[in-house]
Amino acid sequence: QVQLVESGGGLVQVGDSLRLSCAASGFTLDHFQIGWFRQAPGTEREAVSCINNYDGEMAYVDSVKGRFTISMDNAKNTVYLEMNNLKSEDTGVYYCGLDPVAVVLPECLMNVDYWGQGTQVNVSS
Repeated sequence: QVQLVESGGGLVQVGDSLRLSCAASGFTLDHFQIGWFRQAPGTEREAVSCINNYDGEMAYVDSVKGRFTISMDNAKNTVYLEMNNLKSEDTGVYYCGLDPVAVVLPECLMNVDYWGQGTQVNVSS
């Protein structure tokens, strides 16, 4: 079955960096996209960034542009999220999700079929 496994979360200070990984397995899709989402306590899950495996097209939400970088290792079906200059408002559980449609839309509007279990990111001021 499809599995998405996130890793790399932790406790850091404002201004620090973290690199999250999302390893996907158990599927045979030729084209797909994977997105990173986050959820802070008491809030809805929101998209952060996304990328497809077809042409590498990617998108970011405004709040992370210039600070976060998404990338994909197609050979490993692994997506990374490099997060720099972290802010306290970046705190939350970060999830990756897989959409079998590879078209990347602004603000990463996705129909996620599969979710990972999440990894906690805490940014302390």
